[in-house]
Amino acid sequence: MSTFIPSAHEIDRKWYVVDATGKTLGRLATEAASVLAGKRNPKYVPYIDMGDHVIVINAEKVRLTGLKSQQKVYRRYTGFPGGLREESFLRLLERKPEQIIEEAVKGMLPKTKLGRKMASKLNVYKGDQHPHAAQKPVALEINA
Repeated sequence: MSTFIPSAHEIDRKWYVVDATGKTLGRLATEAASVLAGKRNPKYVPYIDMGDHVIVINAEKVRLTGLKSQQKVYRRYTGFPGGLREESFLRLLERKPEQIIEEAVKGMLPKTKLGRKMASKLNVYKGDQHPHAAQKPVALEINA
């Protein structure tokens, strides 16, 4: 009996679409990250990108539980002295809701070249329209 080792050439990637309307941010992000990493694939190996593509629509309708929507702050550093920039969840939600989901999912992926390759298969859109109809995405069910 030999161990099956998949080749990068024989991976067939599927496309999934997720509607974020009313979904909790963390639960949505964990499911999307596991699909991107390929953990749902029975041939999964941690050193090959076995993941599928994920499309998230209605990013502006995602929700947080408790008081997190008033208290959560996103921080980034510009690289210059005194360059710490802060933005609240509510302000970022009205300005750029795609970034909220992207940051949540990317935070759950490995911080390596492989993780960045997995994250490149994530597509997040503000409304309910997306330009990936030709790929025939299948709805991904998330229990949230």
